[in-house]
Order: sequence, then structure tokens, then C-alpha cells
Amino acid sequence: MNNKDQDQVNIKEECTHKNTKSEGGYLVCQDCGLILNEDLQFDRYKEDKYFISQQDYEKHMRVKDSKARQDPAINEKYRRLKILERWYRDYELSFAEQKRTIDLLKSYGIGLNVDQIKFQQIKQRYLKYNKNHRKTYQNMVIIFLAIIWMEIKDTTNIRIEKFIEVCNELGHKINKKMLNNAMQKIKKTEEAWIKFKNESEIENEIKNRIKILFQKDLNNIPYEKLKEHFLDKSDYEKLKVEMQILADKYINNISYEYLKNLNYKAFTAGLIYYIGQTFDKSRKKIFTQSLIEETTKFSSTTIRKKYHILKDILGHPKKQSNLLIN
Repeated sequence: MNNKDQDQVNIKEECTHKNTKSEGGYLVCQDCGLILNEDLQFDRYKEDKYFISQQDYEKHMRVKDSKARQDPAINEKYRRLKILERWYRDYELSFAEQKRTIDLLKSYGIGLNVDQIKFQQIKQRYLKYNKNHRKTYQNMVIIFLAIIWMEIKDTTNIRIEKFIEVCNELGHKINKKMLNNAMQKIKKTEEAWIKFKNESEIENEIKNRIKILFQKDLNNIPYEKLKEHFLDKSDYEKLKVEMQILADKYINNISYEYLKNLNYKAFTAGLIYYIGQTFDKSRKKIFTQSLIEETTKFSSTTIRKKYHILKDILGHPKKQSNLLIN
């Protein structure tokens, strides 16, 4: 042993090892560098979750989950994640969670009109989007609610604020900005799927939408409010069919220039009043502005404005040749 090694041994023997520090699990004297204890690393982690059995580990995690869920904020996040997980699991099979959401929205009595045909349209649109973008846009609940609104907004009198309010009551924490962002994502994605539409195709699409709205609004006018003007209900149904034929005729005569920046729902309300004014004097007072206002939720002022626009486009109602009730 040389002198240097001998000096180090003497220092270690004389050191009291009071200045110690744990380094990487080892207790080391900072004065002489002697390792005093080599198993601190293992003693400290003997009960760590990485060294326990699978059964104990699962129990340990259940306890931690239970404690965490006692916090209301964490519990709410956990509940929403579980709902989202169920949506991911069954969207291609039963579609149960989505159908349940629609049924709950309808149960609030806000006039949400989603029949079987509309339901299938919502389902197909959602599944097509979900197939390609479920991993990209995580919150498919908001995407689904946005698709519902996009499908019904042109055929319902519900305001978007009321729709959002009911969604929040059902536990879907959304606002107008979130819903608009989701709709923009959907539109942007769907635009990439379809080919570029020419002016003629867009015009036909708008006109078909107005025709559907016209039929829907006309069917919402109950016979009970107009029965004094008809012999029976079949007489009223016959008049509605003739009005739909006239609506098709007039809509087809309107050019695309008048339709491209149109509020379809308000325009349809004005169209009902316009066609009502084309009938003879005995039936002219059936479809009044107040009746249409009550049914479509548009003010008499708006209905009159749309009526005058139609009068400028199609001419005065008295000059129109109509189908006559036999």
C-alpha cells in the first residue's frame, strides 16, 4: 500500500461520518466519501407499485381512483370520459348513446322535430365523419350535437341559444362558440369529400330546401283553427296539396340571384302568405299574417317584407292563375 492510499484509510478511520447525504439511494459521507449504507434504494421502494403483485397493484389503483373521485371536478371529468368511451365503443353497432341523447333533447318539449328519416340522416352523417376523424377531434359529443343542429336548424323554430341551454342541462358543457367551431370543422371536412358544385346544383339544393320548409310549415297549421272555412278536414287537406303544387311552380320560377343570400325560413313564411293571397275572395282571409306568425314564429313585419319581395319577383297575387277548389 502506497502512502496516498494509507492516508485515505487514516482519514476514513478518523472521520465521524456526521456529514452524510443520500445519493442515488446510497448514504455517502461527504467528508471522506465512504458509502455507509448500500440498500437504501431497495428499502425505500420495497412497497412501491412496481414491486407489488398485479392483484395488489389493481387494488391500489382502485383506492386511488376512489379518493380522486371524491373531488366533484375530477368526478365530473371522469363521468364525461366514461360517456365518451361508451360512444366510441358502440357508435358502429347500436348507436344507443346517440339515440338516447336525441330522445332526451326531444323530451324537453322545445319542438325538436327529429323523425325516423331525419334520425337516419343524422346517424349517417355522424358515422361518416366519425370514421375518418374520431382520433383527430376527440370530443365527438360536441360534433354529434353540432350535426343535430345542422340537420334541424332549417326546419325548426328553435333558437340556437335554447338548443345550447337544453344541451347544458343534459350535462354537455358547450357554448355557442364551441358549437360554431364544431360546425366549421364538419363543413370543412365535408367540403373535401364532395365535388365542386356548380350554380345549377346549388340552386336546385336551395329550392328543394324551401319546398321542404313550405310543406313542414303548412302542416304545422292545425285544422282546428281553420275549420270554419272548410266543409271537412279532407277539404283542408286538398287545399294544402294545391298550395304545395303552387309553391313548386313559383319557386321554380325564381332565379338563383334572388335565392343565394336568402333566409329560407323567413322567405317560406312570406311564401305561404303570398300563395294565400292568390286565392279567391272567399278563401283569401284563411292564411292571415297573424296565423302564419303564430305558426312560424316570424313577426308580421318580416312576413310582409318577404311578401313584397315575392310580389316584385312573381307579380301581384291577383294576376296569378290558381288551381280552384271544386
